[in-house]
Amino acid sequence: MDTRLINIGFGNIVAANRIIAIVSPDSAPIKRIIQEARDKGILIDATYGRRTRAVVITDSGHVVLSAVQPETVAHRFTSKEAVPAEEEEEATESPVPGHQ
Repeated sequence: MDTRLINIGFGNIVAANRIIAIVSPDSAPIKRIIQEARDKGILIDATYGRRTRAVVITDSGHVVLSAVQPETVAHRFTSKEAVPAEEEEEATESPVPGHQ
């Protein structure tokens, strides 16, 4: 089984087959989900200090915050931009020794 990986910004990647929903953080129910995840220790903040623009909810209950628009993440989810894990590892290797 190929695991597709979705780039959610700043080089952070989520397994596509684990994603349940990609939503905007603006509504009160989503803000409540974020706070509950923070309290339980299952919140993953991948915003690098920037404004949260998308909330990715996984089948394990983890909540991932992203600084990328939900539409962008969804487009990456449905496009061929998502690559199998083996190809992702090869693509992240630097061609110049000592540089990443």
